[in-house]
Amino acid sequence: MAASPHTLSSRLLAGWVGGCVWYLERRTIQESPHKFLHLFRNVSKQWITFQHFSFLKRMYVTQLNRSHNQQVKPKPEPVASPFLEKTSSGQAKAEMYEMRPLSPPSLSLSRKPNEKELIELEPASVIEDSIDVLKETKEEKRWKEMKLQVCDLPGILARLSKIKLTALVVSTTAAGFALAPGPFDWSCFLLTSVGTGLASCAANSVNQFFEVPFDSNMNRTKNRPLVRGQISPLLAVSFATCCAVPGVAILTWGVNPLTGALGLFNIFLYTCCYTPLKRISIVNTWVGAVVGAIPPVMGWTAATGSLDAGAFLLGGILYSWQFPHFNALSWGLREDYSRGGYCMMSVTHPGLCRRVALRHCLALIVLSAAAPVLDITTWTFPFVALPINAYISYLGFRFYVDADRRSSRKLFFCSLWHLPLLLLLMLTCKRRRGDGDAAPPPS
Repeated sequence: MAASPHTLSSRLLAGWVGGCVWYLERRTIQESPHKFLHLFRNVSKQWITFQHFSFLKRMYVTQLNRSHNQQVKPKPEPVASPFLEKTSSGQAKAEMYEMRPLSPPSLSLSRKPNEKELIELEPASVIEDSIDVLKETKEEKRWKEMKLQVCDLPGILARLSKIKLTALVVSTTAAGFALAPGPFDWSCFLLTSVGTGLASCAANSVNQFFEVPFDSNMNRTKNRPLVRGQISPLLAVSFATCCAVPGVAILTWGVNPLTGALGLFNIFLYTCCYTPLKRISIVNTWVGAVVGAIPPVMGWTAATGSLDAGAFLLGGILYSWQFPHFNALSWGLREDYSRGGYCMMSVTHPGLCRRVALRHCLALIVLSAAAPVLDITTWTFPFVALPINAYISYLGFRFYVDADRRSSRKLFFCSLWHLPLLLLLMLTCKRRRGDGDAAPPPS
């Protein structure tokens, strides 16, 4: 049966459509691998670019945080790398980073068609620079042993022995020796000064040896030799022993046994009583005041060989002077003492700290008036010493009322010149031998 024209045209149309479909499918299959690879290559390029942008951002944030964390203790500036350079706002639109490629010759990507920026990323250079920065950071944080130089040893030992405090102790001992009645013996005076200085160096060295873990937490003491590891604890203890033994021996056999016993007792009181009490009770302040009051008594006993009323008066003056001096100092260091774990009046009992400082400022006026009564000075001394005693008492009152750092600093700095001036006035007004032996007035 012959096919109709309509059926034949329908078959021809279906065959032509099928052929077109087959041709398009074959062409699509042949070209799809190339398009897929091209698309993957473009996506890979964009992914690499985004990866390096993220890397640069992380490195910038890390360096920024590190600079903020190191503001308190500045360190040497790290080696500048190309991706950390900062440009001005006017040049921000003309930035360029030139780096070597990994596999392709160049990887470039324009941010926007209308911008004139050209960014050429070089992953290998970025990675190498970041590794160098990390190595330098690790080198800075790595523990390094400090080598002791012989030329630095005198300065280190001077800081270990608190040379300024030792000089103050020796000066008060010399003042006690000079104020004692009797002829001035230069050889005995020199032996007393050397022995007292050695004993003070020994006590201060042992004090620093015991307080290394706590001094490291305080800004005031964190640079001490033992804290920084400039010398070993064995060397510090050996130095203290080499100072204590000859110091006590000089005071005992070169001066007199009473002075040697006072020196040995003062070393024990400072190292074994005052030092541990600093972390237990505020009584440490009164014990420390006794330690500071003994040196002028040692000077008096070195000249006279006995404990007289004058020796106790000089010790009382030093005892009272230390409270406004130390309480004003500790008031500005309350945070430091609290961080170090020390039990100080300024930290635990701030009101008592200010009251005690004021009381002993007023006590200096009374003790100065007692000096001529005990035939240590003439009656001129209480009057010439009244202005400086009244001034330090006024500052003590301001410290008691205001209770701020400004008033405490004024009181502290006043105490630094008050004591040497007071002792100098005592020496100037000292009662000479024969001054009190004048004939009584006729009846």
